[in-house]
Amino acid sequence: MMQDPRHLSILNFTYDLPDHRIAAVPLECRSDSKLLIFKGEKIFSSSFSVLSNYLPTNSMLVFNNTKVILARLIFTRSTGARIECFCLEPEAGITPEVSFRSNSSCRWWAMIGNAKKWKADEIIENRFSLNGTEIVLTAKRLEVKGQESLVEFHWTPTDFAFSEILEGTGILPLPPYMNREANSDELVRYNTVYAKHDGSVAAPTAGLHFTDEILSELQSKNVELAYLTLHVGAGTFKPVKSDTMAEHDMHAERLNFTEEFLDRLIAQKASGKVIPVGTTATRSLESLYWWGVKILNGTAIGTDIDIHQWEPYDYDKSQLPSTNDALTAVKNRLNESGANELTGFTRIIIAPGYQFRVIDALITNFHQPQSTLLLLVSALVGDAWKDIYKYAMDNDFRFLSYGDSSLLFPAKK
Repeated sequence: MMQDPRHLSILNFTYDLPDHRIAAVPLECRSDSKLLIFKGEKIFSSSFSVLSNYLPTNSMLVFNNTKVILARLIFTRSTGARIECFCLEPEAGITPEVSFRSNSSCRWWAMIGNAKKWKADEIIENRFSLNGTEIVLTAKRLEVKGQESLVEFHWTPTDFAFSEILEGTGILPLPPYMNREANSDELVRYNTVYAKHDGSVAAPTAGLHFTDEILSELQSKNVELAYLTLHVGAGTFKPVKSDTMAEHDMHAERLNFTEEFLDRLIAQKASGKVIPVGTTATRSLESLYWWGVKILNGTAIGTDIDIHQWEPYDYDKSQLPSTNDALTAVKNRLNESGANELTGFTRIIIAPGYQFRVIDALITNFHQPQSTLLLLVSALVGDAWKDIYKYAMDNDFRFLSYGDSSLLFPAKK
């Protein structure tokens, strides 16, 4: 079986990150960020604007084209107390796309700010103007599960979609460590230039460095560009508080792959390199392999992806199918269903001991100490993550969401 990371302690994946090294605001130009390259056990730096110089021949970059929504809604009780609903995802069985088109009402799971002040069965209000029309938005808490609540929203007039309601009164959710409200231009700057599908509450920040000019240059140099969708949840910032990873509950995130994407990925894996832009694209691609494994061993039900966090570590490595066989099984299942896209959820945790099946390198930012994202980086580069992060610290790289970038190749075995 694959080496099991359940016994790992997150305390072994830490480093000193002073506050002044965290990028509090984005650079004026996206592509002005630095680029750290780790390849062949060597670490060196360059500029992100010349990323194409360091990509292998016949590479395909895979981007997550999710878009951050204005997910924070503020309500006021009759007493004047302020209540915040931080929308995470729609109720079970409803996709974000469907919920955004809803008129008059919808239900979302949300984290509640000042929850103790919100009494059971109490309806709270938010009044605002949208295109000259006064909107009355109400919220009622229906169910509480752990730190999340199922909230029912109603609004009048009813000829507005929920997407318009969010645009009219919602607030952009910045990472909690920034400890500030979003600026007026951050709906643009905290989204990638290729963001397309609404649904995330945090940006896939590895993609924030790309400009339309860089994307065009990559294509002119025969670098393939492909897009999938993983809606990033607030769980991406969830700290690991357990003694070992076995007790950590990995958050679920919603996936979407088109049939065209599957075809391109299968063809690319046969002849070239697949390089995801960010940890969210990485988790998506690797989850696709494990869904193929489940299809081949008869444990996959229907067409909806469902990967639990320890899925990869429960198999005998010598019995696993090839990447091509697993991805082809996914494509065949999709064809049999008559659908043209694949959806579902993944909780996959990628940590030291994991063997990558789809990706060949990774473009990513620098992550928080003791985070599952740092575990993913360590799974790819091994103990060299310590040297990489020390180099970044010693050479004035900027850290976290608005920070600088890196291009990481697997450590030599």
